[in-house]
Amino acid sequence: MQAAKINLRAQTGAPKWYNTFMNHLLTLGFQHSQAYPSLLTFQHNQSQIFLLVYVDDILVTGNNQEVINNILSKLHAQFNMQNLGTVHHFLGIKIQQFKDKFFLSQASYATSILTSANLTHCNPLANPSCTKLPPEVAEDTILSEPSTYRRITGSLQYLTLTRPDITYAVNVLSQHMHDPSSQHVYLLKRLLRYIRGTVDFRLPILKNQLKLTTYSDADWASDATTRKSTTGHCTFLGDTLISWAVKK
Repeated sequence: MQAAKINLRAQTGAPKWYNTFMNHLLTLGFQHSQAYPSLLTFQHNQSQIFLLVYVDDILVTGNNQEVINNILSKLHAQFNMQNLGTVHHFLGIKIQQFKDKFFLSQASYATSILTSANLTHCNPLANPSCTKLPPEVAEDTILSEPSTYRRITGSLQYLTLTRPDITYAVNVLSQHMHDPSSQHVYLLKRLLRYIRGTVDFRLPILKNQLKLTTYSDADWASDATTRKSTTGHCTFLGDTLISWAVKK
């Protein structure tokens, strides 16, 4: 898997650079993914190449290194690009490669969230949430500020890209960003203490059978005020978790 950075805006202007690059990829034989327009695929004989574009960064992988090198050389001939080689980080996500698997993690990003909340040395917890709140909740000098609550909760939403274990807890916190109470601040601090103890958790991507399996569940009118339910699902490709969501 290789990464590259494109310096295209100076040549075409900000509004046009993305369309210019995409149109050139189409002339090389790429096609847009129906699931995600910034993901393009290239197929020829037994070769299959995937190219992901995010702003001015691209990620390229596939089953034929010679074809990948040929595509990159054609792009270099047309655009001002910097080949960053084998990818180790992409959009704040650390990518560790092994012979038959990958691991994705956001340890540095999680640590920066803890630092902003002044919880880098807090005592960790074993669970990201709780089923019963204490009758009295002490004020937190940092997290009780509504703007801080919203900023940290928003940051945690990005952390769920590699941390499905905190998705439900973040969903609950996000429902009260407009007016967080002391109980919501308590739940936020619990979640941050859980992250403190699991900061090195990694999401595995394994090489195995391409069998698609989805699990889903929902409670029944768990919100006592709105009587709305909360549902969640997770989808596996073989043994690899590829999609998950929680929704009220």
